[in-house]
Amino acid sequence: MADPMISQSTQSQLNIAASTTPRHQHRLHLENPTPSPSSSKHVNRLINSNHYISPSRPIFSDRFIPCRSSSNFALFNISLPQPSATAGISPGCGGKEDNPSAYAALLRNALFGPQTPDKKDWGAGAAGQNIFRYKMETRQSLHSLSPFGFDDMSDLGVSNVAIKTPRKVSRSPYKVLDAPALQDDFYLNLVDWSSHNVLAVGLGNCVTKLCDLGNDDGVCSVGWAHRGTHLAIGTSNGKVQIWDASRCKRIRTMEGHRLRVGALAWSSSMLSSGSRDKSILQRDIRAREDFVSKLSGHKSEVCGLKWSYDNRELASGGNDNRLFVWNQHSSQPVLKYCDHTAAVKAIAWSPHLHGLLASGGGTADRCIRFWNTTTNSHLSCIDTGSQVCNLVWSKNVNELVSTHGYSQNQIILWRYPTMSKLATLTGHTFRVLYLAISPDGQTIVTGAGDETLRFWSVFPSPKSQNTDSEIGSSSLGRTTIR
Repeated sequence: MADPMISQSTQSQLNIAASTTPRHQHRLHLENPTPSPSSSKHVNRLINSNHYISPSRPIFSDRFIPCRSSSNFALFNISLPQPSATAGISPGCGGKEDNPSAYAALLRNALFGPQTPDKKDWGAGAAGQNIFRYKMETRQSLHSLSPFGFDDMSDLGVSNVAIKTPRKVSRSPYKVLDAPALQDDFYLNLVDWSSHNVLAVGLGNCVTKLCDLGNDDGVCSVGWAHRGTHLAIGTSNGKVQIWDASRCKRIRTMEGHRLRVGALAWSSSMLSSGSRDKSILQRDIRAREDFVSKLSGHKSEVCGLKWSYDNRELASGGNDNRLFVWNQHSSQPVLKYCDHTAAVKAIAWSPHLHGLLASGGGTADRCIRFWNTTTNSHLSCIDTGSQVCNLVWSKNVNELVSTHGYSQNQIILWRYPTMSKLATLTGHTFRVLYLAISPDGQTIVTGAGDETLRFWSVFPSPKSQNTDSEIGSSSLGRTTIR
């Protein structure tokens, strides 16, 4: 009898508790002391309400997981793989998890390019290979800020090439000097800059602050020796004078040419002179003779002469549209280049590569050509659009400057070997016939028939330059150009 009483008491207590609660506030009503499985689950949910998460309620947390169902994968040329029918996962956000193959495809294309096959398409031999490989240095392209862009990038999405900031070149000269009586003659060479930072300019019948040849003679060319203070002056009477500029004294006069001497070139103690009489004379200023050898080959006036940096080869250009190369002992040219169609005055040897020679043609040609004298080959040609009057190569960087006449009278800074224009400088109103470079290789001076000399800062300083040096464009403001 005890057990029924206990059971009845328990049941009555539960019924009483239920009956004392208002009908509209009922939360629990047990009709049977043995609960059903569905009611047990409902009770457990109420008891553990702080831990139960409804599948239909949104989940908020400190992590942001994007919904890829609304992503526009067509922007990246990515086709979204169709979900497997057996997987039971939809591409939306309401499934157990978004399809991971879409993200894998996006990541694979961003890292390795759109042509990279999926791992399941690899051959059996590559199944064990790791697609991620360690590299010592990887630089992202600065031209592409998008994580999915491939501008200027390799197929791997990275670039090992450093982006160089273009060097700024001033378009204006930092100094302009008057040069009265500076002749407008294409075949003359009247400006040269010495290793001691002294500028020589031929003005009419005199050289600035050095000598006066008188009314019966005129200056046609000037050229400084590579070392020391000796200056050679070619005259309209066919003579060559040697002056010691430090003492303002003429030390020698040499003859041999019948007509004006418009081109000079030094090689140690040897001096080469080119003349309108079509010949080139080799002179040793230590010898008593006026010249030691004569080079014949040009059919018209010799207007360009340059020795190579190793003093082994002499390049000559003439009004016969010919470019010749001579060695130290030849009396006939060892190399002949006949591609120019106008006078060849502009000649420059590269200080960076042995045997690399640049030449420029006159009004009917307008081209700069490059030659390899070691292999006797023509390397390249570029049409500048104007008469090429002068060429000079920078010794600090692999760049060169050309000056021009008809019809644009401009100065162009080129990068070699691409021959891309770094700057175009204007200001002269006549042909830019004269060009010289400072001893530190940073500054050029140009002269024209407008009777002006203009100084331009075009080349960077050498890496080994001493900041305390008194030579350079920065020092020109406090030193005297003589």
